Amino acid sequence: MAQPSLIYSFVARGTVILAEYTEFKGNFTTIALQCLTKLPASNNRFTHTTDGHTFNFLVEDGYTYCVVAVESVGRQMPIAFLERIKEDFIQRYGGGKAATAAASSLNREFGSKLKEHMHYCVEHPEEISKLAKVKAQVSEVKGVMMENIEKVIERGENVDRLVDKTENLRFQANDFRQQGTRVRRKMWLQNMKIKLIVLGIIIALILIIILSVCHGFKCK
Repeated sequence: MAQPSLIYSFVARGTVILAEYTEFKGNFTTIALQCLTKLPASNNRFTHTTDGHTFNFLVEDGYTYCVVAVESVGRQMPIAFLERIKEDFIQRYGGGKAATAAASSLNREFGSKLKEHMHYCVEHPEEISKLAKVKAQVSEVKGVMMENIEKVIERGENVDRLVDKTENLRFQANDFRQQGTRVRRKMWLQNMKIKLIVLGIIIALILIIILSVCHGFKCK
C-alpha cells in the first residue's frame, strides 16, 4: 500500500476470528484481540486509541468487524472501511453461510477481500471521504426521523390518530380553499357594485351639468 494507514483487519464471530489480513508486524494484533474479548455483545461501534493507532470495531448481529489504523488518518476512513467489509461479508456469507463454511477456506477467501478493501480505501481517500459524509448525512436524517417517531409514540399518538389528523387537515384545507373562493367572489361582486354605483353617480353628474348648462334638453 502507498502508506501504512490501515494496517490490520479481521472479521470475527464472538471471539473467534474468521478472516484476517495484514502486511505489517507488531503487537497491534494482540491488542486487537484483547479489545475483542472485552466488547459488549450488543450492536455498537467502539474505538480504542493507543500508541498512535486506533482500534476500530463494528459489532452487528453477532459478528465483529475490526480495523487497526494510524491515528493520523482520523475516523472517516476506518468507519467507511468497516462498513464496506460488513456489507461484503453479509452479501457473501449472510444467512448462516459463515457458520457452515470451512475456517481455512473462509479465511483464505475473505482475507483476500480484506486486502482488496484495505488497498482501495487507502488509494481512494477522497471518494471514501465523500461516501462517508453522505452516509453520515443519511444517518443523521434517519436519526431525526426516529426521534420524531419516538416523540409521537411518547405522546400516545398512534397511526390511526395520525391518519385521522391528516384527513382532518386535508378536509380543513379544502374548506379553507372553498371559503377563500367564496370570499373572493363576494369581494369581486362588492367591487363591481361599487364601481357601478360610482359610474352611475358620474353619469348622473354629467347629465345634471348638461341640463343646467342647456336649460333642459333643448340646447342651442
